[in-house]
Formats: sequence, structure tokens, C-alpha cells
Amino acid sequence: MSAVPQPRTDTEPTPARPARSAKRSLALALLLGAAGAGLALLASGRIWARGTAVLAQGELPRTVTGADVTGVPGALAVVGLAALVAVFAVRRVGRIVVAALLALSGLGVTVAAALGNADTSALREKAADAVGLAGADVHHVTHTAWPWVAAAGGLLLLLAGALALVFGRSWPAMSGRYERTPGGARGPRRAQAAPDLERPEEIWKSLDRGEDPTR
Repeated sequence: MSAVPQPRTDTEPTPARPARSAKRSLALALLLGAAGAGLALLASGRIWARGTAVLAQGELPRTVTGADVTGVPGALAVVGLAALVAVFAVRRVGRIVVAALLALSGLGVTVAAALGNADTSALREKAADAVGLAGADVHHVTHTAWPWVAAAGGLLLLLAGALALVFGRSWPAMSGRYERTPGGARGPRRAQAAPDLERPEEIWKSLDRGEDPTR
């Protein structure tokens, strides 16, 4: 008596699912990284704090930008953007190292922006320059939302780095000029086809390359 065939229950994931997940994580990391670096760079050039320096003739308004307060967010945003691009140029351990650098850049941007929000030393320097006295104080200090915009950009960079650390192994890499053979050696270049002597344009192309078409 033959056994009754059981219906097939194929629960294994199809090969398209990992590829689709890799593409989604890659697109999300690129979007987060680019947006985070852009926000950090934009916020670094905006006004972070305002205050007034007291003069004998009255009060003089002073303002400072993010770059005046601290140059760390802008510099780390550039580093993070470069790391985001470099993720595709390296593989294996190198990709993990670059992804970690991307995440650390985002963390540094966030911490520096949060600390810079309460920093008034740059305003005091501006007041001292205006008054002409060292140690001049500022009054009516107010802070804008731009430091928190820079901090948000740092968080986006941090998320992009986390995605690269988790899913980076399945992302594609830049193709090399030569493909390596299974033994590890680079494959030889393909020999160029001999020029067709019946076609004048092929002869001229060979002469331009410094080749002798009659050989």
C-alpha cells in the first residue's frame, strides 16, 4: 500500500526577501545619513544664541552661530558623510569599521550640539570684542532651536551607522576594475581584438593607441 503524498509546506524564505530587505535598509541608511549630515551642516551656520553687550553708551546686540560656538558638529558631519560614501568602497571588516565611524560621528554631533546649546563663552568673546575689555559679560541671553536641529541631524547619522552595522554585510560594494579568480589572483585582461584592416576607422584607432595595425 503506497503512502499518501503529503501537501508541501514550503515555509523557507524566498531568495528575493533578503535582497529586498537589503535594498530597503540601504535606501533608508542613505536617506538618514544624507539628511543628518545636511541638517548638521545647515544648523552649524545658523544663529545659536543672542545677547547684549553693555557699553557706556548703551547696549549692543550680539549673536553667535553654531560655528562660533563649536566647530565639532560641522566637522563631524563631513566625516559622517564621507564615511557613508566609503561604506560602499570597502567590504567585510573594513565596512564594519567605516560603519562604526559613521555611528560615532553622529553621536559626536549630537553631544557637541547639546553641550553648545548652553555655552555662552562665544557670546562673551563677542561682547569683549565690542566693549574692548576682557571678561565683558552679556545680558538677556537667548538660545534658538538650531542646536537641537544639529543634534537631530547627529541622531540621523547615528541611525544610519547602526543600519550599516546591522545590515551592511548584505549591501553591494563598488566593483573593482579586475575580478579576482577563485585562487585569489587577479584575472588577466582580455586581449584586444585585432583591427579590421578593411575598415579605415579601425586602422586610425589603432594608430591613435600607438599600435601597429599591420602586425
